Amino acid sequence: MRRTGLAVVLVLNIILEPFASEAQPGKVWRIGVLSALPPEAPRWQPFHEGLRGLGYVEGRNIAFEWRSSGGRAERFPDLAAELARLKVDVIVAGDNPAITAAQKATKTIPIVMVLAMDPIASGFAQSLARPGGNITGMTVQGTDLQSKILQILKEAVPATSRVGILWFPTEPGREVQAKEAEVAARALGLRPLLVEARNPGDLDKGFAAMAREKLDAVQIHPSQLTFAHRFRIAELAAKNRLPSIAFIPWWAEVGGLLSYSQKDKDQYDRAAHYVVKILNGAKPADLPIEQPTRFELKVNLKTAKALGLTIPQTIILQADHVIE
Repeated sequence: MRRTGLAVVLVLNIILEPFASEAQPGKVWRIGVLSALPPEAPRWQPFHEGLRGLGYVEGRNIAFEWRSSGGRAERFPDLAAELARLKVDVIVAGDNPAITAAQKATKTIPIVMVLAMDPIASGFAQSLARPGGNITGMTVQGTDLQSKILQILKEAVPATSRVGILWFPTEPGREVQAKEAEVAARALGLRPLLVEARNPGDLDKGFAAMAREKLDAVQIHPSQLTFAHRFRIAELAAKNRLPSIAFIPWWAEVGGLLSYSQKDKDQYDRAAHYVVKILNGAKPADLPIEQPTRFELKVNLKTAKALGLTIPQTIILQADHVIE
């Protein structure tokens, strides 16, 4: 994880926490949300619960303007522009495509990130400790994340020497991830092959290319396209007998071999705290960006069996969830 400024982040967060006071009586705040998912999606429940726990209840003192892309990242710019025209009090943006769209739509409305990948390199903030603009919130990535993911893959499937990296160049910030993964793979003695997917049709082509190259495993990168076609991607990995890992909480649950990620509940709950701080007068420029402190490893033994793999006991013992 990126450690620079972490101590400052933690100290400032403690100092700023008291600003999350009770909701102002009589005021109805409008919260805009940009997400691939609808408001009733389980992934967003900790956010709703976090707001309620801080005294902000829909229909009483907050109202949502929810804009869902349905897994189509190209819709975000128009959706973000709608929220800017509505002059909502704060915009909550799920991941990099949504954050980028919100950033382009407004320089004045506060934006709270939930699952930002590398916010400094992506241009969302000047630093973790002092974001400096109208964007703050949660990041899910540090500089050693790609290395950790590939280490887990290598330990789980020791025969791996050539690994595919399936990534999505049409979405903001994804190139940074792909290059970090490539560097991390080489440092671990693996030979990486970057495989681009710009649209659903590229998925079949990409896996066909990996099969031709006789790759041993594949790392699936997160994206709107990954979410929208998650079952198809897991099916293609299984069909081509490629053990897979992803920095996605639900990847093992849809049939992937391994997933390693932040605890989603923490991210969404903390996003609610950021929203409340802003509604109570805090400025995004002064609110430190938080990194995740808890991660979880999931292993799908059913998938391992189908691939003819025996997962080492060291990985089983590390796992937070084992799917059988």
